[in-house]
Parts: sequence; C-alpha cells; structure tokens
Amino acid sequence: MILLVVGADRVDAGKTTFSVGLLERTGAVGSKPRAGNDYWFDHDDCRRALSDGRLYGKDARRLARAEGRSRDPEALNPVHRLWRPAPGGGNGLLGRADREFLVDRVGRPESAGGDGTTLVRNATADVPAAVADALALEEAIAVETVDELDDVARELYVPQFERLAATLESAPIAVVESYADIARPLQSLDPASVAAVAAVEPGRARIYPGDRYCRACEIASSSPKDGRLEKRVPDVLEYLDPPERVKLPALGGDERTDPERVARAYGSAYDALLDAAGRSANDGIGA
Repeated sequence: MILLVVGADRVDAGKTTFSVGLLERTGAVGSKPRAGNDYWFDHDDCRRALSDGRLYGKDARRLARAEGRSRDPEALNPVHRLWRPAPGGGNGLLGRADREFLVDRVGRPESAGGDGTTLVRNATADVPAAVADALALEEAIAVETVDELDDVARELYVPQFERLAATLESAPIAVVESYADIARPLQSLDPASVAAVAAVEPGRARIYPGDRYCRACEIASSSPKDGRLEKRVPDVLEYLDPPERVKLPALGGDERTDPERVARAYGSAYDALLDAAGRSANDGIGA
C-alpha cells in the first residue's frame, strides 16, 4: 500500500514535515524518488553532504531518520539534482531563467544498498570548485543539451526508478513524497498500488483516494518542468472534489524536527488519509 504526499503549493508546501509525521504514525518505508537542492540557498546542507563526497538533501535525510531503519538518505532517494542560481539571466540547459542545473547523482552507493552511483554534470555550467573537488567530476557523464540528458535519463535514471517502484509496491506500506508541485514523482509506480493521496499546502491537506487521483492525473494537461512536460498538482486537482479537507496547525521549529510531535499534531489528517486508503485509524497501524 502506497501513500503519496504531494504539494499543492510550489514552494514550502510542507510535504516533508507531513511525510515525517506519517512515517512515525504508520511505521512505513519512506521514499523521495527525486530531490534537489541549491548550492547557494541550501549551502549548509550541500557542504554537509559534500564533505563526505556525497550528494543528498535535507528532505531525504529527515525522511531517513523518521522511518527509523538506519538507512542513508540515498537509499530513499535514487536521483538528486544540485542547482545554483543564474542571476545573469538566460534559460540554461533546462529552460530555467532563475537557476541552472549543475550535477545529478544517479543511483545509490553500495553502502546504501545500491549498485553504486553515477554523476551527470552540466558541461555548459561553471561548476563551483568545491563541488568539482568533492565529487570527482572528472569521472562524471557530461551533457550539453536536453536531448543528451534525455538519452542518459533513459539509460540510467529510468531503471533506478523502476527498481524503486518495484521495491515500494512490495512493501506492506510505503510513504512516497513528491518534489515541488509535481503530481506523480514516480511514473513507474502502478497506479493501482497508490491507496491514497495527501495534497499538502500551508494550513491544510486535501485527501483523495488513490484511484481517483491517478485517473485525474491521466486527464490533466502537462506543463513544462525542467526541460520536459510533467503533470502539476494544481492542474490535477481541478478535476477532483476532495472528500475531506483537513486543517494542519502551524508548527514551530522544534515541533517540525520531532516526528512524534508532528504525528500528534497532524493526527486528524493521518486518520483521514488512512480512511481514504481503506484502512481504519484503529486497525493497528501505528497503534
């Protein structure tokens, strides 16, 4: 059974905090298939990972801690992208006027239960020396065009997502967190395995049965995202009337970092999500 957490707001929707509490509540396996951070705006997080020659973000790190399985962040997140601002303008490799893609980490290190990682770098970008030195980019696959990146994605990224989907579908219960406002973060997932969906935004969550949400994803139009067309949450929600809207109280910093306190504060939202998944809040999950 898969519980999908998506963001109805493009920035700071609260997906990770919601997912952290949900992992605490259910004891589920956690996953964030695709993630990214910014060398400038998330510099401390970047430095923490780069100091070990690794590339991951704080969201995957929080999820890994919350699920309590002693897994590395990369085990939950097979593809991580490092960005940096592009204040000089221009669209860059992926068509973004405000930032440019620097490096992708694809796969999971052997220490995280994977087959090793591959780095893919943007050969048209000036990668900071600290990043190049920490990640040994001389061994990375260099791409200069979207077509080249798409070719690499088909060869390397897609098999990673397919393996992850198979693992999640076989788990008794899994929590999958999307990125930004993307409606389906893992296209390889069988829609029938998605039991329920929480669309999170500041102050509330909208709860949907998985089958209805996935049907709406098929109908909704696509929008440009990172060089390709993807379904966005606001476009999908236009085709749905939520069975329940649940308020989410504002949480302080100490509360957000404590999965148990998040689980208590968002308890009514988790009750609604599990009910939508055909599970009773009193059937033993997280009891």
